[in-house]
Amino acid sequence: MSMTHYMELLMSNQPWNLLLFMAIPVILAEMIAITEFSVLLTRNMNGLVHHLSKAACLVAGIYFTGIIVYLVPQVVVPLTLQGAWRGPLDVLAVGAYLVGGVPLILLTLHEARLIDRHVPAPTKLARHVAYIAAFLILAHVAMVAGMLDPSLTKGSPPAVESSLVAAPSSPHGAHVGMEP
Repeated sequence: MSMTHYMELLMSNQPWNLLLFMAIPVILAEMIAITEFSVLLTRNMNGLVHHLSKAACLVAGIYFTGIIVYLVPQVVVPLTLQGAWRGPLDVLAVGAYLVGGVPLILLTLHEARLIDRHVPAPTKLARHVAYIAAFLILAHVAMVAGMLDPSLTKGSPPAVESSLVAAPSSPHGAHVGMEP
């Protein structure tokens, strides 16, 4: 089975690419989402959980800016110039991943009070929630699209490579097992 460049990136240089390009940004975003629930329920804007959320918000956008600055010239531009994309699912996976950084950057700017300074508190809260929700949705679109065989959208049947093989017969009958 062929794979998207997104999945190839995550699988290369194990475990570092997986940690740097998926685990850290997703853990930060999920930490923000979870701490936001706590802040919304308790209305405690001065507690440890609120400060943890604020710190994660500030770090997330800066971190993802670094990812975008690195991946666009190193991956996106060469793939585009060489016509090396593996189909629409490949573009969707990488595109959703990178565009997902925009809400995190907006969240960082929001927390740093560089944007949304003069809007009412309820609007600020709504935007804050919208930024994190947008990132989580785009991250999941990237993950799902990235896990699919890119040939599914190329009009040709998907590449078939199965690790399922018929195992030798046993006294209990034939069975299917995973090839080591």
